[in-house]
Amino acid sequence: MIDAAKPISSTTADNTFGGLIRNSIALIRQQQTPSGAYPASPDFSAYAGYCWFRDGAYIADAMSAAGEIESAERFFDWCSNVLTSRNERIRRIIDESLAGRAPVDTDMMPTRFTFDGAEGTDDWWDFQLDGYGTWLWALAEHSARHDRPLTAWAEAINLTIDYLACSWERPCYDWWEEFSEHVHVSTLGCIAAGLERIAHTGLIHELLAERAASTAEQIRRHVQSEGVRDNHLTKWLGTDTVDASLLALIAPMPFLPPHSPVAAGTIAAIEEQLTVENGVHRYLADTYYGGGQWPLLSCFLGLAHAAAGNRTRALELLEWAASTAGENDELPEQVERHLLDPNHLQPWNERWGSSAKPLLWSHAMFIRLTTALGIPHDTAGLTPASAPKENAK
Repeated sequence: MIDAAKPISSTTADNTFGGLIRNSIALIRQQQTPSGAYPASPDFSAYAGYCWFRDGAYIADAMSAAGEIESAERFFDWCSNVLTSRNERIRRIIDESLAGRAPVDTDMMPTRFTFDGAEGTDDWWDFQLDGYGTWLWALAEHSARHDRPLTAWAEAINLTIDYLACSWERPCYDWWEEFSEHVHVSTLGCIAAGLERIAHTGLIHELLAERAASTAEQIRRHVQSEGVRDNHLTKWLGTDTVDASLLALIAPMPFLPPHSPVAAGTIAAIEEQLTVENGVHRYLADTYYGGGQWPLLSCFLGLAHAAAGNRTRALELLEWAASTAGENDELPEQVERHLLDPNHLQPWNERWGSSAKPLLWSHAMFIRLTTALGIPHDTAGLTPASAPKENAK
């Protein structure tokens, strides 16, 4: 475990984080299912058995950045199978939406699926759009990073672009499965970033690329006019509050240029309002497990700072995230430090047990920040032949 109270210099970062990097990659490899899905958390009662498009796409991007090409592509295959197996349903949603008869939320595509691609039977806050933009973005990044063709995922890409093009203006649940009555800026940014990135690969049909790019431009104008207050992005359209999910739109998803005034204002607002001793809260009114601090959000803040050229600050945030690792180097979803509302901790513990640990998304963002900082990923001894066997949960 790393002591967050002791400062670390960039010259010692490679040695300090190497073990946690290797263990994080190994954990994700071990937990990835034969179908290619990434479990959100193997043991947490509310997440066990499910894979999210959002979490999974960020995990795949981290594995791709770490050179784990096969792992990332197995996840993209899983996403593609989920989508293409629902071709008729998605086309019906598109046709009805274009005809002015938008389906009800429960008929829209869900945010999470079982490992075999089913929708499960548990009640969930399911209608979310951001994950579909995020998978497009992660796929396009992977293709550019490793010079990989997109042919194998062409049908799924087509379906996703058309689905998002007719749905992006709808209110839906946010990253946190909350506030379904609003249109969330992080959701809009994830959709736009995915559509832009896939459009500019040069590897999809010209008309499809034009549709993706024009939709992304519409979203950009919408956010600029209604999703910016006091020179920072807002939690949803029409408010002036912030949410740490907005950091993703600076890095790793470049919806905002990292040196732009709005990016700088968004970073500053989240530093001032949501960051305490390098741990980052989701938003000020958060009561989930008392409103703790999330290692993955400290990593997102670190990525934003790294993209803006502030390596020193990014390393401080990486160090804090690493300090939350417990036994077996497992990174949690959140920690009970500087709780925003301690009265809500016990009710959540009684409902679902202790909060998720390990959370694969936390490990992924730790890996992703280390790649952004150029910290080597020495995975010697973790070749596919010697890696831990896949978990078939």
